Amino acid sequence: MRLDRFIESTLSFSAQSVRELFVQRLVQLNGVAISEGRGQISEFCHVVVDGKILQARTPIYVMLNKPKGCVSATTDKKNPTVLDLIDLPGKNQLHLAGRLDFNTTGLLLLTNDGRWSRKITQPQQKIPKRYWVQTKDEITAVHVQKFLEGFYFQFENLTTLPAQLEIISSHTAYLTIYEGRYHQIKRMFGFFNNEVVNLHRLSMGSIYLDVDLAPGKSRDLTAAEVIAV
Repeated sequence: MRLDRFIESTLSFSAQSVRELFVQRLVQLNGVAISEGRGQISEFCHVVVDGKILQARTPIYVMLNKPKGCVSATTDKKNPTVLDLIDLPGKNQLHLAGRLDFNTTGLLLLTNDGRWSRKITQPQQKIPKRYWVQTKDEITAVHVQKFLEGFYFQFENLTTLPAQLEIISSHTAYLTIYEGRYHQIKRMFGFFNNEVVNLHRLSMGSIYLDVDLAPGKSRDLTAAEVIAV
């Protein structure tokens, strides 16, 4: 939104009254007095008019090591949510940048920056997501080839993007996918009637879960991590 339009709507001022504020240098944008308001502002710009703070929202970016038995949601009537695990003054502003199933563990990102989260979660961005997966039955070279070819999901009428499956042992593997379809990994292994026993997300893009971050614990992302996505 344009700065002058933002001030008009927030203070219910006329366009002429807002122009006079700029002429009198009574508008500060991010700590600097400015003389015109045609420029665009974001939700995190600091706006002060005649000493009154109109907007001072701070962007928040959080990494959480999600434990089992926790809902990837901000509210739930039956179960604890990931938001219950976070101790931040502004945590009610947060939303999830990509979900994990109830019993899936690992890296979960939360933020109040909608533009940033969309960049991570939109399928067309093809952000790689890496998991450790354990299955009930053996993982074979046939699995590896099929993951590269993709799986047809009838409900969505689409074929998944090629995914990299790296076998660690007979029943464990690393898996990298570039989408976030509903129960995608379980459905992929379900093609072979091979049940996923444990699933743990290790990374999203260039953001890696800290190996020493205990389940249920969180930390702020660094500036470098935020920019690198």
